[in-house]
Amino acid sequence: MQSFSIQQRVIGALLRREMLTRYGRNNIGFLWLFVEPMLFTLVLTAIWSVRRAGMDIPVTVFALTGYPVAMIWRNSVSRSINAISPNSTLLYHRNVRVLDIFVSRIILEITGTVASFSFLVIGFVFAGWMPPPENLLKVVAGLFFTAWFGMVLAFVVGSLAQRSELVNRLWSPFSFFLFISSGVFFFVDWLPVFVREYILWLPMVHGTELVRDGYFGRLFQAHYDMYYLLFCCMLLSFLGLAMVRQSAKSVELP
Repeated sequence: MQSFSIQQRVIGALLRREMLTRYGRNNIGFLWLFVEPMLFTLVLTAIWSVRRAGMDIPVTVFALTGYPVAMIWRNSVSRSINAISPNSTLLYHRNVRVLDIFVSRIILEITGTVASFSFLVIGFVFAGWMPPPENLLKVVAGLFFTAWFGMVLAFVVGSLAQRSELVNRLWSPFSFFLFISSGVFFFVDWLPVFVREYILWLPMVHGTELVRDGYFGRLFQAHYDMYYLLFCCMLLSFLGLAMVRQSAKSVELP
């Protein structure tokens, strides 16, 4: 219990250090953590509102339940790459572990994206631009599983990137392919059946469909399998934690 309390304080200290390093104290400082994803979401929502006007599904809700959900896993992985080298001197402290550095960076990304998503939903609902969720529990479950998946995927990719520069170079184009395939721009039900079978192999698609089912499930046919999503998260958890442990052994302190 004491060890858990110490690691909590360590991760809290790393979070504060990461916020100061990334955003500083100038202008709006750490508020950029929430404002940055919010601005991207607003721009994408505006573009969709123009291009997809006339569709049966509320465009604002469609955009808002797609892009921020994808940013949860994509930003988590991006921040885990090259996480160790700039912070390697921190590992001289006995209580700081490689896992703590990964976790602090990932928590920061997930918190910022989920907070901006929640703020936009509350603001748009009060402004009358979109209805409230039909099933809030499903929305929360979708965000939770997506965050879990993003965190453990970040463990795997971050550990691989620690071992090879090639992973860093390949991740950007590969993550773009995953991004456009993750359901941000389409419902799975829109796809031909044979394409649908392949696209549902991607765990992040299930998270996006679950969030949308919770928000406006009566307006479309959602396709997701929570057991498959849970299985992928658990499998990646074991794999990711094992890889982080191996990476910690190979870190060379300056």
